[in-house]
Amino acid sequence: MALSSQAMRKPLFFVSVLVLGTVGSFSLSAKVEKTNDAPAPALAVTPSTFELDAKPIDRSNTARISSYSDMLEKVRPAVVSVTTARIVKVMRNDRVNPMEDMLRRFYGMPPRQQPRGGQGGPDVEERKLPNGIGSGVIISADGYVLTNNHVISEEDSNTVADEIIIRLNDEREFPAKVIGRDPRTDVALVKVDATALPFLKMAESDNIRIGDIVFAIGNPMDVGQTVTMGIVSATGRTNLGILGAQGYENFIQTDASINPGNSGGALVDVEGRLVGINSAILSRTGGNIGIGFAVPTSIVAQVARNLVDTGSVQRGFLGVNIANLTTDLAEAFGLPSGFKGVIIEGIQKDEAADKSGLKRGDVILKYDNQAIDSVAQLRLKIAQSKPGQSIPVTITRDGKEQTITVTLGSQEGAIAGETSQNILDGVTLTVPTDELRKEYNLAENAEGLIVTAVEGRSRYASSLREGMVILEINDRTVKSIGDARDALRRGAVNKLWVAYRDAQAFIAVRVP
Repeated sequence: MALSSQAMRKPLFFVSVLVLGTVGSFSLSAKVEKTNDAPAPALAVTPSTFELDAKPIDRSNTARISSYSDMLEKVRPAVVSVTTARIVKVMRNDRVNPMEDMLRRFYGMPPRQQPRGGQGGPDVEERKLPNGIGSGVIISADGYVLTNNHVISEEDSNTVADEIIIRLNDEREFPAKVIGRDPRTDVALVKVDATALPFLKMAESDNIRIGDIVFAIGNPMDVGQTVTMGIVSATGRTNLGILGAQGYENFIQTDASINPGNSGGALVDVEGRLVGINSAILSRTGGNIGIGFAVPTSIVAQVARNLVDTGSVQRGFLGVNIANLTTDLAEAFGLPSGFKGVIIEGIQKDEAADKSGLKRGDVILKYDNQAIDSVAQLRLKIAQSKPGQSIPVTITRDGKEQTITVTLGSQEGAIAGETSQNILDGVTLTVPTDELRKEYNLAENAEGLIVTAVEGRSRYASSLREGMVILEINDRTVKSIGDARDALRRGAVNKLWVAYRDAQAFIAVRVP
């Protein structure tokens, strides 16, 4: 998407979500696309290129520190500016300029060159238009550069910018080629043809703690490289809506000053190691108010490895519809108050969960021996697993705890651990069963997707009602969650044909 700083229109706690690229007017918008499109590279990479440094920060030294300049002097050369441009074709007809026609006629100017297409028709010229400015981080001496997907992508498009230029702190410039990009995490990897470049080592972001000092480095507002300092305000931030319903959010939150143009820049720890890629801010005005977000290196490193190996990101797929286990649901299932887990609401036929023996009503307690207490956490864990990998999944069923080994599948375009609420935020869609048809007084052969719940916070609460049946989306019949996902157009107004209380009607809903 193009770099700009105009607030995305989805409010969050009455503030706007902004991604952090800039253009000349400093307006920014970010639409994260659903597809990976990049050539599979054939580039030499050392095995340690994308390894994470697992050594925790030394927090034992409490002596007074007066400056971080020595550390930052080593770090700053590895943070770069990323400039993009697009090539547009402009139709031109010399005869529309009366002054030029007069000069040709009376002052002997050379005759106008005829276009290739024939006599007197308009000809075409190409113009290079600046697209935006962001930041990036060099992570290998041979020229691999991390940035955000929205920094290098065309606005409202699935394609990357026509030209990407990397400018180092010493003013050297290099054209970059795209190795790959992953809109679902807003990570992109590009490469320049250079050697012996300064680069940053990536630290294991899972080791950082709230209160750790961090530094944000980038090119805010195109004023030049800038360093700001703050602390880690929170970790594991999810459900912000920054990456859309199909994104994988697990942001580091920091109060280090971040502004438009910092997108793709570095968030580093006190030892000068990369812990995150700056990606977005929350702001009423478009400027920094101390709430910034970075994609952690635990995600970035995995994405980078995949992009180098294949040009895309391979993710596991479980094939379940899941929901957070609320207090009421826990009580209804006879579980203790405060019980943590994720409940399976539906099983996709012939997918990994179905083949392994998981069932509707199972409550997932652990995934790969790690405790699970939210849908967002489980989705991320599945997404970080590889297709074909065998994973132990601990569940409780009928009050008894058991562990089932699941061999993950892979599905192009599928979101691992997808829920019906990922389709329309805050709306639960369910495939009709005999019980549901009876509950909602539907015909025995009724098809479509039943709206079984609409949260009050949902942007669709004024349009959709419980018991409504979605029959078509954008003139396409929908009989499954997959059908709905494929039919919806992100970043656009969608046309829904619905049935409700013996009446049918069109409804228009805007999907971010």
